[in-house]
Amino acid sequence: MTFIVLINLLVFLGLIVLLSRLRAPRFSLAQRILAGLIAGVAFGLLLQATQAGNPAAIEGTLLWTNVVGQGYINLLKMIIMPLVLVMMIAAVVRMRELATLGKIGGMVIGILVATTMVAALVGIVMVKVFGLTAEGLTEGARELARAEALAIRQETLADLTFADMLLRFIPSNIFLDLTDARPTSVIAVVLFGILFGIAALQVAKDDPERGRSISRFVEIAQSIVMKLVRMVMALTPYGILALMTKVVAGSSLTDILQLLTFVVASYLAIAVMFVVHAMLLRLNGVDVTDYFRKALPVLTFAFSSRSSAATIPLNVETQIDELKVPSPVANLSATFGATIGQNGCAGIYPAMLAAMIAPTMGINPLDPGFVATLVAVVAISSFGVAGVGGGATFAALIVLPAMGFPVTLAALLISIEPLIDMARTALNVNGSMTAGVLTGRTLKRFSHDWQEPDLDERARSVV
Repeated sequence: MTFIVLINLLVFLGLIVLLSRLRAPRFSLAQRILAGLIAGVAFGLLLQATQAGNPAAIEGTLLWTNVVGQGYINLLKMIIMPLVLVMMIAAVVRMRELATLGKIGGMVIGILVATTMVAALVGIVMVKVFGLTAEGLTEGARELARAEALAIRQETLADLTFADMLLRFIPSNIFLDLTDARPTSVIAVVLFGILFGIAALQVAKDDPERGRSISRFVEIAQSIVMKLVRMVMALTPYGILALMTKVVAGSSLTDILQLLTFVVASYLAIAVMFVVHAMLLRLNGVDVTDYFRKALPVLTFAFSSRSSAATIPLNVETQIDELKVPSPVANLSATFGATIGQNGCAGIYPAMLAAMIAPTMGINPLDPGFVATLVAVVAISSFGVAGVGGGATFAALIVLPAMGFPVTLAALLISIEPLIDMARTALNVNGSMTAGVLTGRTLKRFSHDWQEPDLDERARSVV
């Protein structure tokens, strides 16, 4: 460790100490997370400004700050599967009628997929407005190497049918999926939790005494898991400090400037979809300003972590505690939203790439037939996109071959993925929260037989 790296780490440690002094209740979690975000950006810019000519010092610093950032991500990953499993079982056990479960799941998935289709249309329009095309991008040796690597990966995805995707959702080894070994492991655990909960309901129906024991067990297990979630969430400001330091200090300005127009178009498309979400909420009587104020900590973490899956714990807790979404709805929307119907990664991104490639293939990207086909493919491919950084590339590897397009452009854009992916992930998570709020309100408004959970005081009221 060099002297410069040591000085950098002492500054980083000082920032951690300052953040630790922002304790609740004087400062809310949102304020502490925002402070961590600002501190991380400032520290990253400081490294870029003072040590641009010494990349070894920056790399050495990030090596150690990443212990905090990646350590925090690992802790979140540790609690994702236990949280999903326990909360899914609890969600089903609390429902007196299985029809209610199907109603919630169908409504959540419907909203997620519908907004993803709208996101695809927005992406196509932005490509046309900015005049983006794949023709102007230079394929250097690095890009060609990436394209070759992606082409190899494409061979395993190109023949993947919709039926194959559905089969990937069904768990064959729940212990394997509990290790998050597959991109669709979260959905597989959700299905197992639902089936386990249904079996528990059947046992409770046959033997009421055992049913009461099952309810007590589920309540205790959920309390333990949620306490664990809150322990990890208390570390969020420090995790964001480290993550933002890495993003800012480790970005290549050359790569970003080369594709600045694409970055601007992507962010504008993402902003439009945030407006669409806000309009949907407002039309359903939600105070949009209050909603975004409460959702800010979740969106901030999603922005810095680039992981929809890692955001599930904070997503669920915020929906239940702050937005007053019933627990079953919050859990289904957060978990489904991490792998189904991601507006940013599965909607905007692959649609923009396909629309950019279309002119090079002699296709008008605004042709109604092309648009309809692309939106349909995007909707189908949005099932099972991994809720982690890089999920957008995975979605592109499904959509582009399905449209008969090469995957080279996806390789060309990998260099700026982290910058765009932050906002895309925030949009993905906001889409899942929007689906949760809308579903909760709709069920209360139109379902007279809807009964809110009676084991969780936090979920007794709907926004």
